[in-house]
Amino acid sequence: MKIKETIGLDMSKEKFDARIHSNQNYEVFENSFKGVNNLLKWVDKNSPFKKEEIMFVFEHTGLYSYQISVFLSEQKVPFVMMPGLAIKRSLGIARGKDDKIDATKIALYGYRLRDELQPTKLASRQVASVKRLLSLRDRLVKQRAGYKASFKEQSKVLSKKDNRLLLNTQEKMMHYLSKQIANIEKELQILIDSDKTLKQAYDLLIGIKGVGPQTALYMIVLTNGFVKFKNYRKFASFCGVAPFPNQSGKLNKGSKISHLANKKMKTLLDLCAKSAIKHNNEIKQYYERRIGQDKNKRSTINIVRNKLLARMFAVVQRGTPYVNTMKHIA
Repeated sequence: MKIKETIGLDMSKEKFDARIHSNQNYEVFENSFKGVNNLLKWVDKNSPFKKEEIMFVFEHTGLYSYQISVFLSEQKVPFVMMPGLAIKRSLGIARGKDDKIDATKIALYGYRLRDELQPTKLASRQVASVKRLLSLRDRLVKQRAGYKASFKEQSKVLSKKDNRLLLNTQEKMMHYLSKQIANIEKELQILIDSDKTLKQAYDLLIGIKGVGPQTALYMIVLTNGFVKFKNYRKFASFCGVAPFPNQSGKLNKGSKISHLANKKMKTLLDLCAKSAIKHNNEIKQYYERRIGQDKNKRSTINIVRNKLLARMFAVVQRGTPYVNTMKHIA
């Protein structure tokens, strides 16, 4: 059904501002399931359109937008969670911050793009749980790395006898964090094994040389089980490894990748590419051949990133493992 109305929502921790685009009605609601229920009643009373013809538009703000996204999804009400940067740029130059004005501009933004915007589909419970555990694992790994760095430096300089408590405490913290990281990894494996579709995708991904367990899990989460992106090229753009032209007038600097990217996924793909260059004979020969032709090293690694992405999407969409045809060549 065609979207005829948009509701702009400016989300915050305890409340959200709502603006109906067509008649500019405005209201503030509590950011809770009760508040979202009151929002739907208010929209039904103040808008002449059916709920299937109305689209709610708001920024993806993590936990702040979680309750409303779950509620709207359960009620089968169309909604779009937009990246904060896209909404910020749509608001134009702003001097100061006003939630009421922001809700108005978000409603206008959604109305202008109502024929282009695709309703958001929430990830399954398993994928959402995997995402949260991966986020927690990353935080613990960073904390452990901090303790490791300080412990290494201090143990070189300070006397162990005079600083026993300082060093022992850090050793215990590293041991504890390592244990919790291991527990998280076990739980992640249990979640993947409990879902047949996720298990198949995971096994297909780690079957590609150079792709490890962490990369496979992040691929599943960020692609929402490989349904969020139509092909690997769109995902390559999302994670900042797709080359774009860099030209203005007569000045042509060739292609370059964008800094607007998911940096975590970009880092993982970089590690995968370097691992594939080292351990995958096909990729290794390709890399050495390009370098032998005086091609740029960084651009060659980026090509390898894209090759691996293409293979990951291919095996999951096809449902069959990657076959290295090179080993069959006599």
